[in-house]
Amino acid sequence: MNEFCAAASGGPHRNLDMHMADPYLYSVNNHVATFSINAAPWNLMTIDYIDRLEEQLPDVLADDNVRAIVFTGEGLDHFSAGMNLKQIPEGVKRAGSPEAFFTQRHRVLDMIENGGTPAIATLFGYCLGGGLELPLACHFRLAADNGAQIGLPEMDLGSVPAWGGSARLPRVVGRDHALDMILRGRKIDGAEAYRIGLVNELVAVDAIKERAQVIGEEIAAQPRQAVKSMLDVIVGFEQRTLAQSLSDEAVAVTANLATADAREGMMAFMEKRRPVFNQ
Repeated sequence: MNEFCAAASGGPHRNLDMHMADPYLYSVNNHVATFSINAAPWNLMTIDYIDRLEEQLPDVLADDNVRAIVFTGEGLDHFSAGMNLKQIPEGVKRAGSPEAFFTQRHRVLDMIENGGTPAIATLFGYCLGGGLELPLACHFRLAADNGAQIGLPEMDLGSVPAWGGSARLPRVVGRDHALDMILRGRKIDGAEAYRIGLVNELVAVDAIKERAQVIGEEIAAQPRQAVKSMLDVIVGFEQRTLAQSLSDEAVAVTANLATADAREGMMAFMEKRRPVFNQ
């Protein structure tokens, strides 16, 4: 059975209450929804965390009031040291088989990546195993400029990434960087993550959540249908030919030509003012 995440020392796993009442905290502010793992300081991803995400995400993605999503963790010590390894037997029992257990995680991350709402992840402290695999399914990633340890160290536990890490990481940073991180079990800092294109920005750790909110609000102010159209065109482009992507773009252009937001954008341009979308 393959699962593994995180701090290979096992230290974070010893004293966790496996039955937290609230595996994450959820809020919506200025059209930006935030899921914050509620298990500081290590913010391990419990089976209840994944179960609740799978249950709630469809409603969040269908909510017109939510135009961007932030994934973060409580406190400022660690985004997530990954899965609580002690819970694997219970998780397999709930799911019915090891395959079903890991397939559920793929379903949840696929919803994040392909759900049509831009997702932003904050990487600070430990971002290991599942604590990197979930951000890899997001569309924007911010890293703390100091103290981040980012990686897929499953090799140190005699296994391999199980939440899509070996599939998504090469698509983000390229084959060579992915092999270097995974086969050597390397943990990289925020500066290196930025250098290889794993994250979009470096931010001071005490400002990283605020910065994620600001980016979410910037996206929320853009025309919602146009944002979704661009996600449809760009996400997963690696699996499509250029001709297919061009065809997808043409469909998006046609779908957005006659929208109220398109009219508002043109009028704002002519009137030399800022457009107000999503009215």
